Amino acid sequence: MDRFDAMRVFTRIVELGSFTKAATDLRLPRATVTLAVQQLEARLGVRLLHRTTREVNATPEGAQYYRRCTRVLADVDDAEAELAQGGGGKPRGKVRVHMTSGMAAHVVIPVLPEFHERYPRIDVELGTGDRAVDLAREGVDCALRAGIVDTPHLVVRRLASMPQITCASMGYLARRGEPRSIEALDRHLAVNYLERSTGKPYPLDFVVRGESRHVSMNSLLTVTDSEAYVAGCLAHFGLIQVPAYRLAGPLTEGRLREVLPNARPPPLPLALVHPYQRKVPPRVRVFMDWLAALCAKQFGTPEEAPRPAPERRYEAR
Repeated sequence: MDRFDAMRVFTRIVELGSFTKAATDLRLPRATVTLAVQQLEARLGVRLLHRTTREVNATPEGAQYYRRCTRVLADVDDAEAELAQGGGGKPRGKVRVHMTSGMAAHVVIPVLPEFHERYPRIDVELGTGDRAVDLAREGVDCALRAGIVDTPHLVVRRLASMPQITCASMGYLARRGEPRSIEALDRHLAVNYLERSTGKPYPLDFVVRGESRHVSMNSLLTVTDSEAYVAGCLAHFGLIQVPAYRLAGPLTEGRLREVLPNARPPPLPLALVHPYQRKVPPRVRVFMDWLAALCAKQFGTPEEAPRPAPERRYEAR
């Protein structure tokens, strides 16, 4: 294995925290990955990784070498991409992106073939889920995040403010009636969505005559996943609040109905984030630009959208 390949192996081990995960990601035998690191450490005369039975971490020398490796490898990738484009080629390689499963299924994947027609040499690896992934550690190039993003060491590109609505199923409304005011909510139930950082359910948010109101509600079902959140509403467990695009199908089909339309929740900010880099690789840059254009088409630009309530922090729901 040449030095550049060994550097790629080392950086993936640091990012994934595992020899086995790095070997799987790079499609190499684990023994090859182990040998590459041993040879690097022998050449440099220092220990790069601290290994335990549960995880692998960079030593101080390894962390310094990792930073140098990422810069060198990025420069090599950029040089190759620029030469390929200069010869009439298009960006190529793998783009790792993360977003919620709802955004992936309802907004991105249906039109992803258009991106591949334009850039057939770019392979998209799309991870989904509600958690905020560690982009650098997990080797993710960019991520779509709903909510106010204040994570350090990330470049944040604000894309849109997604309109939200409050909904309940027709079965729930038939049993309990429809709330006509915020005050009537104390007689109703919600599907509660658990805030991971506090372990407490999020309240429902409303804007009444320009002022934000936060209402904590009783619940028979509490979830930690956006798909389960919608499923709980469809199963008649109570009210939910989500971006309007997510419920277009059930609303059209008559399975759900919007409630309290005169006190809708504040819009949910949507942002594209990526790690700080001196130069974003062409394959990542063109994908992020395509994603930004797609979100602008779906939700409007930030300038066109109403400003979200500034004091409230959200996770994707």
